[in-house]
Amino acid sequence: MKRDIRWSTLGTALAFVAGALITVAAFAQTQSTQNNDAKQDMKDAGHDTKAAAKKTGRGVKKGTKKAYTGTKEGTETAYGKTKEGTSTAYDKTKEGTVKAYDKTKEGTEVAVDKTKTGTKKAYRGTKKGVNKAADKVEDKTSDNPKR
Repeated sequence: MKRDIRWSTLGTALAFVAGALITVAAFAQTQSTQNNDAKQDMKDAGHDTKAAAKKTGRGVKKGTKKAYTGTKEGTETAYGKTKEGTSTAYDKTKEGTVKAYDKTKEGTEVAVDKTKTGTKKAYRGTKKGVNKAADKVEDKTSDNPKR
């Protein structure tokens, strides 16, 4: 939208300059009897044209600076928002990872405790069974078996 306004302003200025030149030329032709006045009018028209061109150039420069500044500010805002969103995502990911780690650690500790308990029970049961079997075997292999 701003770009259209700049071109419109430039076009208006050029149309003004062209109209001024045509008007000056027509006026100069009607005043051909007075050469000095016509010559001065042409000089004045040249100066007016020069001033109009400078004014148009300044307007284009000002519009360009505004567009540049607006683009720069928009880019900085987008950068800031992206950085903020990235930080938030990082924090959420980190938080989720820590929670998952804690849950895994907790589950692993529980599993270790249960495995340890189960292993002890199995060891004691096996030991008891081995001792019982050894007693039976000993009784059968001794000279005085128990009945």
